[in-house]
Amino acid sequence: MKYLRQFLIILAVSFAGELLNLYLPLPVPASIYGMVIMFTCLATGFIPLEKVKDTAFFLIEIMPVMFIPAGVGLMASWGELKSFLAPALCITVIVLFCVIAASGWTSQLIIRRGGKRQ
Repeated sequence: MKYLRQFLIILAVSFAGELLNLYLPLPVPASIYGMVIMFTCLATGFIPLEKVKDTAFFLIEIMPVMFIPAGVGLMASWGELKSFLAPALCITVIVLFCVIAASGWTSQLIIRRGGKRQ
């Protein structure tokens, strides 16, 4: 029963994100709204972490299984994807290195600022 209650809390927050996506004219996915709502509720203590922790860990554990249908869909549409595979790979590699560089610089900045405070 505990897991059902925790899952219903997560589902209610996700539904609130869907409603925001429906009524706000912004180009933001509903899942982002849901994550922001969940983060805000957890950070403020409106939803204690213990109320969703076990089910959240379970959902994270089974997350790889959720990618199987997307992978099968990519394999099924391989003929259509073949034509722009090289540009997509180039863009992916460039963006990957940009994200790595930005993450490194941000981490170094945070570490340096944290060292000055102590």
